[in-house]
Amino acid sequence: MVRIPAGTRRRGGAVTAALLTMLLVFVGCGADDGRNDDAVGSGTPSKIVSLSPTTTEMLFAVGAGDQVVAVDDQSDYPAEAPRTTLSGYTPNLEAILAYDPDLVVLTDDNNDIIAGLDRVGVEVLRLPAAKNLDETYAQIQQIGEATGHAEKADQLVASMRDEIERTVRTVPLREVPLTYFHELDDTYYTVTDDTYLGQIYGLLGLRSIASGQNGYPQLSTEYILESDPEIIFLADSQCCAVTPEKVAARAGWSDLRAVVNGQVHVLDEDIASRWGPRVVDLVRDVAQIVSGVDGQPSN
Repeated sequence: MVRIPAGTRRRGGAVTAALLTMLLVFVGCGADDGRNDDAVGSGTPSKIVSLSPTTTEMLFAVGAGDQVVAVDDQSDYPAEAPRTTLSGYTPNLEAILAYDPDLVVLTDDNNDIIAGLDRVGVEVLRLPAAKNLDETYAQIQQIGEATGHAEKADQLVASMRDEIERTVRTVPLREVPLTYFHELDDTYYTVTDDTYLGQIYGLLGLRSIASGQNGYPQLSTEYILESDPEIIFLADSQCCAVTPEKVAARAGWSDLRAVVNGQVHVLDEDIASRWGPRVVDLVRDVAQIVSGVDGQPSN
């Protein structure tokens, strides 16, 4: 089978191709051009399985929640998502097929699960982790198209763009970017300016202390203390029980500008790592923090 690029819908079998050909002939012979983008028709999936928290949030945000029959064990938002023991990290074909899906949405092709689903004729929509906001917008629209909610997806993307642009405009302009340390875990892995999060921070006038490095480097205590960040973001309170108080108690950290000025902030780890509809909340939260630095009023 020819492998279709990631981010596209796939189904094995010649029967599907024949049906699509018949449909195209019908349309070309004068079918009604009027359409309701959000009408769920006979060709729209009615039993969707999501194997990624981000895709789960996207599905519900575009209005496809009623079509979702199962989500993976990490998909805890929204609350009404039908959470199961399915794993996106080690997907099991038989366990997925038990839900009789007509569409599986996922982020990674772990355990070569896409080939397995292809063999039994189950459609797959793969949406790899977005690299920037534009990819997030495009993926939301792909989910909308795949589930019969294209219009709702377009509206959601337009709303997200507008909200983020408005939020960015509320942040005070600074000649020199504020420096930050984003703590991914208690072993000091962080983000750089070229990552998804780094680009978000850049929109809000921030620069990583790991600027010049690539991806997600692990920093030494000495490097962090020497860099003396103005803001510290903690994305490890849920996983590692790290708090501003514990940061201040680390040897040498009490003298950091971020600690002295009360600029150590806990982020919601899920919102900071699931680059879907709730990225708007992340931008808003960080903007409020940035606006409060150096005596600037918080929004």
